[in-house]
Amino acid sequence: MKPVATKKEKQLHAALSRRDVLKGAGYAAAAGMMSGLLPGLSFAGKEKKPNIVFILSDDHRWDHFGVMGHPWIQTPNLDRLANEGVMFSNAFCTTALCSPSRASFISGQYAHKHGVINNLAQWDEQNVTVLELLKQRGYRTGFIGKWHMPGPLPELRGVDQFISFTHKTGQGSHFDCPLVIDGVETERKGKYLAEDLTDFALDFIRKENDDPFCLYLAHKAPHYPFNPPPELEDLYKDKPIDHLPKSAHHRFAGMVNGEVYGGVLWNVEAKYKKYCSLITSVDQQVGRVMDELERLGVADNTIVIYSTDNGYLMGDKGHFDKRWAHERALRIPFIVRYPAGLKNPGRISEEMILNVDLAPTLLAMAGAPASSEMDGKSIKPLLLNKTVAFRESFHYEFFKDFPPYTVPETDAVRTRRHLYIEFNNSRRKAELYDITKDPENLHDLMGTPEGQKVLPGLKPLLDDYRRARKNAA
Repeated sequence: MKPVATKKEKQLHAALSRRDVLKGAGYAAAAGMMSGLLPGLSFAGKEKKPNIVFILSDDHRWDHFGVMGHPWIQTPNLDRLANEGVMFSNAFCTTALCSPSRASFISGQYAHKHGVINNLAQWDEQNVTVLELLKQRGYRTGFIGKWHMPGPLPELRGVDQFISFTHKTGQGSHFDCPLVIDGVETERKGKYLAEDLTDFALDFIRKENDDPFCLYLAHKAPHYPFNPPPELEDLYKDKPIDHLPKSAHHRFAGMVNGEVYGGVLWNVEAKYKKYCSLITSVDQQVGRVMDELERLGVADNTIVIYSTDNGYLMGDKGHFDKRWAHERALRIPFIVRYPAGLKNPGRISEEMILNVDLAPTLLAMAGAPASSEMDGKSIKPLLLNKTVAFRESFHYEFFKDFPPYTVPETDAVRTRRHLYIEFNNSRRKAELYDITKDPENLHDLMGTPEGQKVLPGLKPLLDDYRRARKNAA
């Protein structure tokens, strides 16, 4: 069954069809001519493999882009990625939490397999990363940014340059964050972290080398605390927040006089606007990377992918964080721009993709097979605009977390239309939602005639996913 487009998705369709139509047509034609004249610019061509830049932000809500119809947020560079690439409107994380999701992106595996089941679980250095596999295929590789898994930074096999931080248990800080640069901790006084990381990313891209490169650039922004650079501090100070979903707006409206969160009393509306300022700061850094690729003349043969580790509720369902198996926490942005290898740029795909699909996708783009240990699959056919039956459902898992968070262990199944949630070792009852009718998950269908019709197809599916996880252990 083809999913019914939500209001946000319809807005995105309209925006992408209006913008740069002539430019997009010429752009696609030029890419086709170039791939015909230069075999190295073909998709995973024989003479020159594509460069890869993967940019991962932290807690960026999927609908907080100008191109998504947000009334005032400024994201011109991310909008450009969408207009010149493919935006996936049904992209999801398999665990809505920083460390597990980041480990899933880089390994192509679910949390139960890579072992980073929460923000306190340490990375197993026996895990294989996509960077290691690309290095074996002749790539120059770099990891720059937020690693955020407990313990010391790992010895990442197959990584030529590794720049990260252990400050504040790997969470880092937006300003003055010390960096561990190839094993040496270095003070970075007076530096804004997102800009500092991008400076190192640009240096990595500029290095002269005949090998293709893969850069994994992982930002902290827009993660809490919401401290944007000074020039963006008050960018949205006077903007209204009546565009937020009903559940979020009601939550905000009742708390603008202050709320204790993370042990701090804060004005929710003001914090939300600074969160949006941080998104704009990330957008600026994305623009710097794109500009440098253009300046170096390698933009056409460079795959640029933008995503985030998990969604962000920001008031939906009465919660601000993530973790919960509800739509706004599961859904993530996912944009791919690749002039030499995309078909029909400036479109959206409604196919269901996951964070675990990144690693096999990068390998496929480089002309390499995916590891049999990976749980995801390559989205390359979707980038080529092929009609394929890609994914009908996926399993969401959330393992025991620790105070102050009280979210119970969770297993859920998300199909094209429905979201069914079970809470493990908890008195909390199962929940069921029709996403097409109720994207905010406000109307639980459990116990209703409609719910009784669809539950027999969802509960066994979730049980199947649980059995598969047990067998993989």
